[in-house]
Amino acid sequence: MQVSDNGDLLRTYNAKDGLAIREAIEAGYPIAIITGGGSETIIRRFTTLGVKDTDIYLRSRLKTPDLSDFCHKYGLHPAEVIFVGDDLPDIAPMQHCGLSCCPADAVAEVQAIATYISPHNGGCGCVRDIIEQTLKIQQKWNLATPPAST
Repeated sequence: MQVSDNGDLLRTYNAKDGLAIREAIEAGYPIAIITGGGSETIIRRFTTLGVKDTDIYLRSRLKTPDLSDFCHKYGLHPAEVIFVGDDLPDIAPMQHCGLSCCPADAVAEVQAIATYISPHNGGCGCVRDIIEQTLKIQQKWNLATPPAST
C-alpha cells in the first residue's frame, strides 16, 4: 500500500481479480468486502464491479459479526461461504465459513488454518484464482464461451 498526501491508504487491485468478481456477481453470487480499511476508494472500486454498497464493510475490526450480517441478508449459512483472508483479524471468520482461503503472502497464522492457499499474492490474482476455480467446478465460468448468435 501507499499513502496519499491526504493520508488515504492506496491499495493495488488486479484487473483479473475484478473481472472474476464481476463474473461471480453475474452468475448470481453475492459478494461482500469485509476490510479494516476505511477509504472511500474501496467503495468506488467494488461498486464499479457490481458489489452492493451495503455489502462493503469498512473499518471492520471484528469481522465475524459482519460475516454473520452478510449471511443473514442473503439467507446463507456460513458453511456456504468462501472467506478469503490474509491477516490476523481474518482468522475468526475463516473458522466460521465453509471454505477458508488465503493468498500466498498471508501471514503464517492464516496460512495454518486456510483450507486453500492460492499460489498468487493478495492483489495479484488470488481472488481470480479462487473465483475462477469455484465457478469452473460449478460449470458457471462462461468467459470462454461466446454468446450464441441468433
